[in-house]
Amino acid sequence: MDGVRAIADPVRREILELLREAPLPAGAVAEHFAISRPAVSRHLRVLLECGVVEVATEGRRRVYALRPAPLAEVAGYLRRLIGPAPQRGPAPRVGLDALATEVARTRRERRAAGPMTTRSGASAGPATRRDSA
Repeated sequence: MDGVRAIADPVRREILELLREAPLPAGAVAEHFAISRPAVSRHLRVLLECGVVEVATEGRRRVYALRPAPLAEVAGYLRRLIGPAPQRGPAPRVGLDALATEVARTRRERRAAGPMTTRSGASAGPATRRDSA
């Protein structure tokens, strides 16, 4: 999401606001700021790299225009992040059903195997078995 990088700096956000109104040459963008033209050019380059602006060459001028699609991706992500969490449907119940099936299968196998033996080899009575739960 390069759109996040594009809006990470307040100068770049202001440039995007300017370009939202109309495409502008780099010089006209620079006139709106109290920073150097090379600094504005660096910000425009970052915006171009992020894909949120496009540039057209008109003679010696470079005219920048807003490309909102990458920003729409960021907006969609933020809407999902701050919106209500999706409701979890039947998926957890399916997991519980599978667990209950596995527990029942294990109990059947233990009953079919007969009495458990202890480490000393003695048979353990039904009172010490743990499959009555």
